[in-house]
Amino acid sequence: MPAESHLLRAGMVGMGMIFDETYRPFFEQVHAAGVYDPRFGLCNVELAAVASRTGRRAEAYRQSAGNRLAQFTSFREPDSISQLLAHEVDFVCVATPDDRHFDSAKAALSAGKHVLIEKPSVLSLAELDELDQLARQKCVLAKVVYHKLLDPDHKKLRTLVADGELSHVNTGYCTLLEPKSISGSQFAEWIVGRNPGTYVAVHYIKLIDFTFGGRLTSVACTGQRGLVGPADGPTWDSTQLRLIYQYADGREAAFDIHTSWVTPDNFPGYVDQEGQFPFDNGVWNAHRRRRGIECTVEGRTPLARKIHINNHYNGTFLEPWGERSQRGYGIEVLERFVREVATVEFGGPTNQRSARLAAARQLTYNDISADRQVVAAVQAMETILARHAAGTPNCIVEVDHKLGGLVLLAPGKAEPEVLYAGKVTGH
Repeated sequence: MPAESHLLRAGMVGMGMIFDETYRPFFEQVHAAGVYDPRFGLCNVELAAVASRTGRRAEAYRQSAGNRLAQFTSFREPDSISQLLAHEVDFVCVATPDDRHFDSAKAALSAGKHVLIEKPSVLSLAELDELDQLARQKCVLAKVVYHKLLDPDHKKLRTLVADGELSHVNTGYCTLLEPKSISGSQFAEWIVGRNPGTYVAVHYIKLIDFTFGGRLTSVACTGQRGLVGPADGPTWDSTQLRLIYQYADGREAAFDIHTSWVTPDNFPGYVDQEGQFPFDNGVWNAHRRRRGIECTVEGRTPLARKIHINNHYNGTFLEPWGERSQRGYGIEVLERFVREVATVEFGGPTNQRSARLAAARQLTYNDISADRQVVAAVQAMETILARHAAGTPNCIVEVDHKLGGLVLLAPGKAEPEVLYAGKVTGH
């Protein structure tokens, strides 16, 4: 059993809402107790540097954190990421808006740093190819935060499928509604030209892709505009995405994923999620607001405190023994990444590092190399919505068409458009 202790220094790019909900409690917890595993012993983890646009959030956090965290250096634009990478960090967490993930992740991988990227990893397969290639060249990990795969309910669904208790998915429907405060205030600085499908449907795309397997064959999408931005503009209030998958026996399944970020702020569910998957021999139904907890507090719910509390994702608790804690799968997924990095770097002899690195890359729940069909769906959706905004609605993208990996078919246009020439599956 290893007796020595190790240190991993983290760099953080972006300090938005997701930082407060998951990264902050994670870094505070590992500052206090580290991460232990028999393979590598005790690994201390510290937040060493933050790169952000203005540095205001980082400075406010530094003032409020006190002794819950070691002192970190804050870099702001211009050139904040380059300064962070020169600050002797071992891994970098990228939690910027989704259309800025690629540049930050590329810079970190090019500098030989392990990288953890918030979902979606990137917006195109060409970007994914480049990051995957860089990670291999530099012999580091590139991982994606799909925290909902660690949700106990989603893990149970996958368990039943993997064990054959639920046999052959036939179709699926998922919906995720978020309040206007998400699009109108929290994300207002980067909302122009964006859509809620890329932001949150990707959770369900990954769930479907990872849990049921199969080959993605086509993508269709439509949506609504007029609340977040002009009715004829490029910014979407809600989207309706349809994915078609084919399975080894030749059968197909259609999955519809509906997302919105214009639900009223005082809607009781605040964030409302629902999913249904019919199988040959059963039906899986999941609903966030029926998960078991409802709490109303006069003057606080549903805005200051949610009525339907998701204690699985991120909950603060007073433990029976008097300790205050914060935990949930949103935090657990970050610890898992650190364990993977620590195992690669400290989990055995140096001459066996490449074998440990290869093993970590086989973890298809989060490795960037396993993100191909998810990114294919995201790129297709983004392109279809862009064409719609430009006056050509109802396009379809076929996957691994005879002309290329992603091929767009537009109504009234005889010639298909190749969006990505390489193979999506069997790459």
